[in-house]
Amino acid sequence: MLNKRYDFIFFFDVQDGNPNGDPDAGNLPRIDAETGQGLVTDVCLKRKVRNYIQITKNYEHPYDIYVKEKAVLGRAHFDVYKKLGIDTGKSSTKEITDPKIIGAFSDIDLPEGVSFSDDDDKGLLTIEADADKKEIKKWLKDNKENKEADDIRKHIEEALKEAKPRKLPSEEVEKGKVKMCEDYYDIRTFGAVMTLTSAPNCGQVRGPIQMTFSRSIDPIVVFEHSITRMAVATEAEAEKQQGDNRTMGRKFTVPYGIYRCHGFVSANYAHQTGFSEEDLLLFWEALEKMFIDDSSAARGLMSSRKLIVFEHETPLGSKPAHELFERVKCKRVTEGPARSFEDYEITLDGDALDKEFKKTVQIK
Repeated sequence: MLNKRYDFIFFFDVQDGNPNGDPDAGNLPRIDAETGQGLVTDVCLKRKVRNYIQITKNYEHPYDIYVKEKAVLGRAHFDVYKKLGIDTGKSSTKEITDPKIIGAFSDIDLPEGVSFSDDDDKGLLTIEADADKKEIKKWLKDNKENKEADDIRKHIEEALKEAKPRKLPSEEVEKGKVKMCEDYYDIRTFGAVMTLTSAPNCGQVRGPIQMTFSRSIDPIVVFEHSITRMAVATEAEAEKQQGDNRTMGRKFTVPYGIYRCHGFVSANYAHQTGFSEEDLLLFWEALEKMFIDDSSAARGLMSSRKLIVFEHETPLGSKPAHELFERVKCKRVTEGPARSFEDYEITLDGDALDKEFKKTVQIK
């Protein structure tokens, strides 16, 4: 287990790309409106770390990822309690013998958590204990106008009353929390809120690694580009353009920006989640290589440039983080618009750092 505190500074850059679009601003690169500096959220970088772990470890135990693309988080909760042999609730089953209703069930798409199976002259309607009752009730409401589904809705409503999740005592919740930390790398690294209303409670975990928003060293300039697709989506569009078949669009890029992120690794929280020295080494590796398989037309060229790690001798640390961060400077060394990493110099205590990615500084 970790027995030391670490503070770190991570530099990365972007060339002719959008490092982190803001969905509330038409996907424009995030920017500080007062200073003009570019911003990249901590969530954005954590997503890239998760993706790297997912690719390199392929969900192997104990490196599964909890917050993954298109994941239904509640399923992980039920899975972990199933592994522990802890009962999470009572499912509901209802036998149906009317052939007309059996045929109707076979012809309709049921909501998640509701299943129907038929065998010869009878059918079995099942509602799982982990079914999201709000989603099922919404499905019932959406199908209210469908008169052919009246009998189906009636049976589902009756069965829904009997499906009851079990409220877990605190000692079982603690077991679930520990097991989630053991199985999922991102939970024991970044923490998670696992108190879902639609799944068994697994508690809350504060992760040992926390990261700030990344901020560009200098103000960024956002370029807006017109782009053309030599095709249209519908026949109506093709007729309107008389065969020209072009679709116009917009794209936003930052010509160049180097960003600085501050991070913290707590040994005390690492003990609570089971985060180990091996996990930490994997995290450093992810910071170095997470942009390699993350390329896209929108992001342009993004690269990890420098990681400076301050290693303390004690779990609480020997010096405040801000004093350590102030020892590291990143400054321009050329004139005119910056367009590459060579336009900047990163120094530690006034001395320029070499090109090696990771620099560890012992703090006594």
